[in-house]
Amino acid sequence: MTTTSLTLTLADEAATLALGDALANSSDNACVIFLHGALGAGKTTFSRGVIQALGHKGKVKSPTYTLVEPYQCGERAIYHFDLYRLADPEELEYMGIRDYFTGNSLCLVEWPEKGQGMLPAPDLDITLSYDGEARKVLLEAHTSTGRHMLKAVQA
Repeated sequence: MTTTSLTLTLADEAATLALGDALANSSDNACVIFLHGALGAGKTTFSRGVIQALGHKGKVKSPTYTLVEPYQCGERAIYHFDLYRLADPEELEYMGIRDYFTGNSLCLVEWPEKGQGMLPAPDLDITLSYDGEARKVLLEAHTSTGRHMLKAVQA
């Protein structure tokens, strides 16, 4: 399996939302995106960009306390996970984690390292980091779906 990567600089929140928009509209397939980065690096902002680009009109809140927020956008199920407060990956088994990664669902997972061993492999790893007021983002595609999404961002 070949990993393809791309590094970008995001000047502001609007650029982070735009990246989410570009990736959201790049694939209709099932997709798993892992989001890495320090607190406040832009993981939830990116997720909001994806979810709103797919048609959600309401607020997009961080699922820090609920672990997952579901969204239905037409035929597409979107699940936004935030595993920051997860004490043990086994907790994911009790919440029926496997049921979320089915069909053509799009799963956005913040803090995926907290669920290690219980999550499927990602199509795309996204790492956001501080760069002054801007953000650096590293996108790493691990599957053909992920590579297709990277090509859409580059276009």
